[in-house]
Amino acid sequence: MSRADHMDVAAYALGVLDPQDTERFEEHLATCWACAAELETMVPVVGLLSGIDGEAMAALEQTHTDPALLDRTLVAVRRDRRRTRVRQLLATAAAVVVFGGLSGVAAGMLGDDSPSVPQAEPTPPVPTSAPSSGPADPNAPGVGGDKEIEGDEHRATDPGTGVQTTMWLAKKEYGTQIAVQLGRLPGPRTCRLVVWRKNATSEVVSTWSVPGNGYGTNQNPLTLQLSASTSAPLGDIEKVQVQSVDVNGVASPLVTVSDL
Repeated sequence: MSRADHMDVAAYALGVLDPQDTERFEEHLATCWACAAELETMVPVVGLLSGIDGEAMAALEQTHTDPALLDRTLVAVRRDRRRTRVRQLLATAAAVVVFGGLSGVAAGMLGDDSPSVPQAEPTPPVPTSAPSSGPADPNAPGVGGDKEIEGDEHRATDPGTGVQTTMWLAKKEYGTQIAVQLGRLPGPRTCRLVVWRKNATSEVVSTWSVPGNGYGTNQNPLTLQLSASTSAPLGDIEKVQVQSVDVNGVASPLVTVSDL
C-alpha cells in the first residue's frame, strides 16, 4: 500500500475524496489499524463541523478567509451523514483484527499436545428375545419384534358368534397379566373382558367400543389387540370371557377361553 493511502485519512473524514479514491481508501482502512485509529480521532471534529451554520459560512466567502478552506468546510457539513459509515468501517476493521487474534489462540490450543475431547460412544442396541411361547399367527401382537408377549397361549372360537380370540396369560407378582387378540368381531358394539375365578366370582378388567366395521372383518381386516391385568392369581382363574353389552347393560358372551 502506497504512502498516499495513509495520507488520505483527513480527506476521507471531510468527504472530499472522489468516489474512486473513497472506495480505494475504504479497502485500505479495513486492514490498517493506524489509519483506523487516526480516523476515529477525527470523527468528533467532523461532528463539531456539522453544527456550523452553512449560510453563515457562506457569508465568510466575502471576507479575506481562504476560499479553499471554506469549500472544504461546507463539504464536510453537507456530508455529515458519512460519520455513521465511518464508524461501521472502524467496527469491521476491529472485528478483522480480533478474529485473527482469536484464530491464532485457538490454533495454539488445538495443537498435537492438547488433550483430546472425549467422544460419546453409541449406545449398544438392547437385544430383543423372542417370547418363550410366541404366537403362531403372523398378525398376532409381538410378531416381528414389535412387543414381546408373555405367558401361555390359549385359542378359542365361539361356534355361535364366530368371534375368534388368542389370549396369553402370564403369572405376575401382582396377579395375572392378560394379552388379548380378537378377530371376526363385528360392530358397532360395546365389549368388556371378564375374568371368572374358581370361587364363582367375576371381575371386569377392561372395556372398549367396537366401530361399525368391526375388527378382523371383511370391512376391517385388522384384529383388535389389547392388554389387561387382574389381581387374581393365575391358578385361581377358571376362564376369561369377552362379552358384548347392550344399551340396557345386559351382557352376553362372545367368546370364552376356558382351557386354563
